[in-house]
Amino acid sequence: MSKPLLQFTKKGIYCAAAQVYLDPWQPVDKALITHGHADHSRWGHKQYITQHDNVPIIKHRLGDIDVSSIAHGENLLINNVKFSFHPAGHIPGSSQIRVENNDEVWVFTGDYKTENDGISTPYEPIKCNTFITECTFGLPAFKWQPQGQVMDDINKWCAQNNADGKTSILFAYSLGKAQRLIKHLDTSTMKIYCHGAVFKMTEVLRELINFPPTYLITKETTKEELAGNIVVAPPSAHGSPWMRKMVPYVTASASGWMAFRGARRRRAIDKGFVLSDHCDWDGLLDSIEATECENVITTHGYQDIFARYLREEKGLNAISERTQYEGENLNEAEKPIIEDESKPSNTNFSSSK
Repeated sequence: MSKPLLQFTKKGIYCAAAQVYLDPWQPVDKALITHGHADHSRWGHKQYITQHDNVPIIKHRLGDIDVSSIAHGENLLINNVKFSFHPAGHIPGSSQIRVENNDEVWVFTGDYKTENDGISTPYEPIKCNTFITECTFGLPAFKWQPQGQVMDDINKWCAQNNADGKTSILFAYSLGKAQRLIKHLDTSTMKIYCHGAVFKMTEVLRELINFPPTYLITKETTKEELAGNIVVAPPSAHGSPWMRKMVPYVTASASGWMAFRGARRRRAIDKGFVLSDHCDWDGLLDSIEATECENVITTHGYQDIFARYLREEKGLNAISERTQYEGENLNEAEKPIIEDESKPSNTNFSSSK
């Protein structure tokens, strides 16, 4: 039996025909990188290949690396295997990777979402035989509200805090979610101040995106300057001494996990807004259908449950694979435990498409 075009190995997703890895989690000679989040673009590879917009992001995060890039839709031939990058809609610079060899096509999504967030190149469905999909939110309970509605709620919350003389602190990942908030926050009566990690990444992305003004919080920034304004910070800043000068403040988290009752309380956050850079249940199903694939491999998230649903309800040849990708971070103690005992045994796909 011939080996599948892409294999899951201890180092990452491997294309033996081209001798390259896709988003490997251990150091390799040649790595194709979907996007700049740390679980997908790790330090230590000898050579990085990615899409143009992702280059400044991973260089900012990884330092002096050997990186080359191609445009979305441009073909890259390695040992007669054709690779191309296509928009994933996850964060700025994010891509899916299409792999073609001997009339067989696989697509590795990395992380993705189908809603246009106004800062990322919108997701593009790619037809394929085998689709490797994350399923961070692969349960029917996850159904997102439109971004415009969520941002209206966030802006109203900030306005009320301003009226009460309190600083609004929004916790969001420094790459992607933070810039999504910054782009759509109402700055007509308030300023946006940023934690250093958020500020630096936003400045990197200003080359690609038109953001409103942001202000770096330094030792010299006074409590009076921050009062009634908006602060965007990574979740790691929560509860740190860095927040002392912002008193009185109100905190909020923007995350898909805020859809779970109790997540806000367990994180000691005053307010939760359900805003994710990943697909919800319907987005995952619609994306899979649009590819017209016969085979699906589910990765990080509720992969076993989601693969079982695809087999039993959608008639697809679906299996799950373990990776070291994290999806949208959630403390394991906070994540609901939903067990699925089914483990398919066939991990080799043959394609007739």
